[in-house]
Amino acid sequence: MSQFGSSLAPAVALNGVDDVVILGGGLAGLFCALKLAPRPVTIVTNAPIGGGTSSAWAQGGIAAAVAEGDHHSAHTQDTLTAGDGICEEAVVEGMTREASDRIHDLLDYGVPFDKDLAGKLALSREAAHSSHRVVRVRGDMAGEAIMQALVDAAYKTPSIRIIEGYIGCQLITEGRYVTGITARRRGGTQRITIPAKAVVLASGGVGHLYSTTTNPGEANGHGLAMAARAGALVSDAEFVQFHPTALDVDLDPAPLASEAIRGDGAILVNNDGRRFMEGLHPDLELAPRDIVARAIHTEIAAGRGAFLDCREAIGASFPEHFTRVYAACQKAGIDPINGLIPVAPAAHYHMGGVLTDASGRTSVDNLWAAGEVAATGAHGANRLASNSLLEAVVFAARIAEDIQALMPHHRVHAWAEIDDSEDQASKRNPQERAVVSLVRSLMSRNVGVVRDAEGLTTTLARLHNAEKLCRRDSILNMVIAAKLITGSALLREESRGGHFRSDFPQKAEAAKRSYVKLAQIEKLAADAVASDLGKKAVAEEDML
Repeated sequence: MSQFGSSLAPAVALNGVDDVVILGGGLAGLFCALKLAPRPVTIVTNAPIGGGTSSAWAQGGIAAAVAEGDHHSAHTQDTLTAGDGICEEAVVEGMTREASDRIHDLLDYGVPFDKDLAGKLALSREAAHSSHRVVRVRGDMAGEAIMQALVDAAYKTPSIRIIEGYIGCQLITEGRYVTGITARRRGGTQRITIPAKAVVLASGGVGHLYSTTTNPGEANGHGLAMAARAGALVSDAEFVQFHPTALDVDLDPAPLASEAIRGDGAILVNNDGRRFMEGLHPDLELAPRDIVARAIHTEIAAGRGAFLDCREAIGASFPEHFTRVYAACQKAGIDPINGLIPVAPAAHYHMGGVLTDASGRTSVDNLWAAGEVAATGAHGANRLASNSLLEAVVFAARIAEDIQALMPHHRVHAWAEIDDSEDQASKRNPQERAVVSLVRSLMSRNVGVVRDAEGLTTTLARLHNAEKLCRRDSILNMVIAAKLITGSALLREESRGGHFRSDFPQKAEAAKRSYVKLAQIEKLAADAVASDLGKKAVAEEDML
């Protein structure tokens, strides 16, 4: 149970032991549950099922080498190149090889992928891909369409129970084994305990730890922190991808201007109309995302601004081809047909996470992880565009297969009802609201597109100091996830992929993944508090 649980309602244990509990109702969670059928599965999700997930907001689509003349080996090479030296090659090769099968699975579930007049899948090209291999739905509606199809399938599957509106708090452990989860009702004090033979983390990413992000509020790193608190190894946590072209219109979350817009020929210009990607990379606007993000960051920091110019390449067809982006532009008073779209980098995707093997197993027994919360080695230091949804379905399917093999027999489901009718409303106290604001501000300022030792040390010290103000697991988990990213960034004294250190701008000679446990980060944070920088930062904070 939570060390901060004394002020909350006692946990209610549900009767029986579930075969599998999946934390998260995005693509990875739903796909895994469907692949496990008819084994009883409980999905616990913070937001309404299918909504409030990064999966549903994904615009680009799913990358798969399904076109004539394309091959999974080329997809593998593109992924390795983008990953900047630290992808696990065997993992990438397996993922790209299985891509076609997973696309056909999604078609079987009713996903209406775009097709040409001959009935073949219509494909687009995105940044750092050598071929047109991104499968889309109505241009920029892939995530929403995929999720709606899987939600419909899940509701028709009697072996799947869905518990909505509960956020994961802690993993229950007995020695080496994870034996279930605790969760709290969103907006209330009611906590539930769900025992399980297997727990699958599919809780999403960390974008909402940053003040500028394309992610929903549910992407707050809670699954990452839960696993770390249970002793799981965390890998590559320092690698956060910042989408180069979020709409710079002061909205939270920031609307996303899809990579596919640049794939269709839109260019990046500054206030002077200069195409600033010229001379920076041979692929110009279709360079890897970290390069484009830093270029835009540089233009904005210099006061020159950054804009997408779609007028010539897309023009009047914009509303038809990019429905969601056009609606966001209209809402913000922007005319992308005749004018420029102001853009800025925003926290978008976490390449790191809970370390898993090729079957999705973590370093803790009975715990698997899939989707953005996992660090499979597929993305390396910089995710290739549209590989995220692919990784989610590939590893969700592998986890289902692994669990079925380990536990060939399953029980007949007879679930207990959850009664939260007497639950009391719970509001964040002022201190906890301040902690959330502090986390998001510090992460954007010091653990963003460009980092250095001073900012990272200061951030780690202030996060460590703020931890004592966290009464609830939901806030504590945000702080811990932020510490894992910040501490890992401080330990990596080089620049690679999505991790750029201005004080260590060159790559190290040896490309290595990072591996940490929470205890190591806690020691690093305590050292940061004791340092001169940490003492100064905490003293200035106390004066505010």
